[in-house]
Order: sequence, then C-alpha cells, then structure tokens
Amino acid sequence: MKFISERFIPVKIHIKERPQDFGRFKAEWTPTLILSEADGTERFRFSGFLPENDFLAQLQLGLAKAAFSRGQFDEAQRGFEAVASQYPQSDAAPEAVYWSAVSQYKATGKPEPLQQGGKRLREKYPQSEWAKKSSVWVN
Repeated sequence: MKFISERFIPVKIHIKERPQDFGRFKAEWTPTLILSEADGTERFRFSGFLPENDFLAQLQLGLAKAAFSRGQFDEAQRGFEAVASQYPQSDAAPEAVYWSAVSQYKATGKPEPLQQGGKRLREKYPQSEWAKKSSVWVN
C-alpha cells in the first residue's frame, strides 16, 4: 500500500518465530502496530485487526500524535484534521478533533480553538469520550 510505503518502515515480528521480540515490545495481542521514531521512542500503538479505512485512520492519527510529541503543533493539527475529514465515521475521528483543538491551542496559546473543538465534538460526536473530555472547554 502506497500510504504505508511512503511514510513508514514496516517491520514484521512473528510471535511464534521470535517470541522474545514480542515480549520486548510489550505486545499483548496480535497484531500490535507500534509507531516509533528512528531512535526507538514509541509514539503510538494499537492492537487488533481493523477494516482498511479504520486502519488508515489509526495510522494517520499516529503520525499526527508523533508530530504533536515532537512539538510540531501545526503539522500535528493538519494531520488530526486530515483524519477527521477523511475518516469521519471512524473511531479515530473524535479523538482527532480533540487533538486538533489541543494542537491549535498549543501553537497559538489562544483558548478559542479549544472552545470550537469542544463545540464540534458536542455536535458531531456527542456520545464520544472525547466530547466528555472537552466539556470543560465549552461555556
């Protein structure tokens, strides 16, 4: 898949062939996907099989979280928005909306993005944990 080959260096570890590596990465279930930096710093992980769109949404969410962790808030915000707009029905979408607002806040120091993000979550994903987490942002 082009998206993966352009952005990742996939490494496959088979639990039966290399059980020591499975434990080394603290994987508790298969498949476990771990997104890490070149130095090995883990930035994101998820476990279990997903349909293609949900899988891609999780990978993009992981890329945005990695940018956020590096302090690249503008890049992170664009990545989170891409998840929310390209995969609005995925489980990753409400989390992406939340972190998009946080990224904008971190980049600008202004509270308006948090308020807008909280309202957006209430409107679009009212039952999500992310709407609940952002409830303090909305007056």
